[in-house]
Order: sequence, then structure tokens, then C-alpha cells
Amino acid sequence: MGKIILARFLALPLKSYERWVSRVETSAPFAALATRVEPGWIEGALLSHVDTLATTATTLGEVHQCAGRPTFHYDRPGFVREYRFDEEALRSLRQAGGLSAAQSNTLHRLRLINSRNRLTHALVATLLELQSGYLASGDRLALQALSQSEMSALLTQRQRLPLVADPGRLSRLIRVLSFRMSNGSTLPLGALFPSPRQLHAHRVDALIKKEQALMLNGALDLPFSDAALAEQLRQQYGVTPSRRTVVAIRHELAIPERRRRSERLGYLAATEQFSPLLPLTPQSLAAQVPPQAGVYEIRVPVGSEPGELQPDPQSPLSATERVAIVYIGSSSDLRKRLADHLRGSSGNLALAGYLASGMAKIRYRVVPHDWRAFERGLYRAYCASFGAPPPAIG
Repeated sequence: MGKIILARFLALPLKSYERWVSRVETSAPFAALATRVEPGWIEGALLSHVDTLATTATTLGEVHQCAGRPTFHYDRPGFVREYRFDEEALRSLRQAGGLSAAQSNTLHRLRLINSRNRLTHALVATLLELQSGYLASGDRLALQALSQSEMSALLTQRQRLPLVADPGRLSRLIRVLSFRMSNGSTLPLGALFPSPRQLHAHRVDALIKKEQALMLNGALDLPFSDAALAEQLRQQYGVTPSRRTVVAIRHELAIPERRRRSERLGYLAATEQFSPLLPLTPQSLAAQVPPQAGVYEIRVPVGSEPGELQPDPQSPLSATERVAIVYIGSSSDLRKRLADHLRGSSGNLALAGYLASGMAKIRYRVVPHDWRAFERGLYRAYCASFGAPPPAIG
């Protein structure tokens, strides 16, 4: 039963966990234990200097740079709380029958808080070391492949913890934690546990952007073939994914095949610095789309809106590419505008029809100034490449 309670406690979302800690510390049994329990802080933990107490906790904290190294500043005192117990006094109180059931239950809760906070801090400290290149630069190519099993082994070797850091417990905790990068973007902690396949995807994406730059500069006549992409991965990164894996990754990233990329160079060049494709969901918007000005693109799969996704038979593009991009837009607040589209409150009935399937995906690019002009250029590039405007614009 104790293991089940701990597992559920580790899985508490940050908002619920913050309320839970607050209720314990403001309870009468906690006050009665004041002479035997000393609230403190986890050694080495840093608190944010920004006043975050006026808002509800949504992130664990923020990554900062100090002398070229990443450090982590927690948003809430409750996230680094550590209680120190006068065990001898508590033992005497218990033997004398002076420890009430409510006080005993509070002590158990305090030990649970200690366990979660110590495990969280050990996890964060180890990630700061292992993923320091990415946390310092924001470059996904600097990420290191890392599994939760590997992290479990490292924590067992390096950290003195009051509980076993097995992969199951880590998984429950990682799923409910997110953090902010120094540029203000929010990421789930799981983003720091990429699989080798995810790293291959980041590298393929980088190679395609390099390909576009080379073609625009006249240094490359034709896009890379899938076999050439696989060879580039071997030469530049020392990894050897098969051609079939490269093809699958290219499809996941919505990157057309070689001939289509040559035909679509204009639009591809215009979207070179766009984000990867993301699901258009409230969770994805909150975690991965910033509330900043920029442009965006909305895609839906073939057949998600029967009667609307009928491709032009004269178009030189494949059926999937003809219908994938249905809308291009811009806004002073990307997150809010995309949330309006998702709720159907943007006033675009045609787009709402496409989004009804719930399978839409988005890409975006932050454009601090003149985002409307950037959108017009993007629209012209789309029309030049595809021969018609996106179907939900009109």
C-alpha cells in the first residue's frame, strides 16, 4: 500500500502538489509538531527571484545561465521544501502515547514531500549535467539520447535518496513536470529524455534546412536523396539509420520526397525557420507555442473533411501535399490566436470545418516585427509553389 501511495503522490500535477503542501503546512497537526519538525530547504536548491506566488504554479522552474553553465531556479518554496525531524523526540512522544493519529498522518505526509522533492532535485541536477549543451544553447542537435532506465541507474549511483529511483517512479514524476528555458519557452521535462529515433529526426530536419540553404545559394543543384541523407547522418553525426528509417522520419516531419522538394523550393525556403509540426491541442499550445507575435501554418490529414479536400487533378503535387496545408495566418499572440481557431471562435467557418476532425497540426515561427508583411510574403510563396491559395483562406 505504501508503494501505491508514493506512486500516486509522485504523479500529482504541480498545481495539485502545491495545494497539497500548502494544506499540510497550514494544518493544526503541523503546528502542534513545530518543536519537533523543522521546515528547511534542499541543500543546493535555488529559488527564483521573480515573484511567482501571485500566479498558479504551472512549471517547476526556469533554466538560467551562470558563467556559461545552466542552473535551475525553482518557482515555489514548496518545490524545494525539506523537513528535518527530531527523531528522538518523536520516538519518545510516540512511546508516551502523545502522538495523535492526525499528527502521525501529518508526519507521513511530510516524509512524502521530502521524498518527492529530493527525487525531483536529484533528477534536475543530473539533467543539468547531462543535457547542459542543449540547456545552454537551445539547439536540439546538442541533446543527448537518454532513457529513464539510464537515469534510474545514474541516480542510484550518484545520489543519496530516501527511496529507490526506479524507472516507474521516474516516469510518473517526469510526466507531470515542465520547465521554462531562458528564452521563455515552456517544455515538458520529458523533452530532456530523447530517444535515438527522436535525435535522428532533429538531425534530418537540420540537414533539410542545410539543403535548402545550399540550393538557394546555388551550391546544390538537387535536393538530397534519402540514401544521401542517411550518408550525411553517418558522416556528420556518426549514426547509421537505414534509408527506410530516414524515409519514415521524413514522413513524420512532413518533409516531401526529393522531387517534390525541388518543385516546392519557394515555399520551403519561406518556412525554413518554422517549428516542427505540433498537434493543435490545448496541451501542445500551452507547452510549446509562445504568446509572441509570428506566423503559422495549419495542416490536416487527407480525408478529414470529406467534400472539402478534393485535390486539383491538374496540380503537379501529390495528393497528400495538395491538401495538407489548409491555412496560413499571423498574429501578435500566436498561442491565443491558435487557441481561438481550436475553439472555433476565430470567425473562419471554412477553417472550423477542417479542424472538426481533431487531427490538425501546426507549425509556427516567431516574428517580432512586421509579422503581417511576413505573412503576405508567405502567402505569395505558397501560391507560387502550389498554384492556388490555401483552401481555408478566402
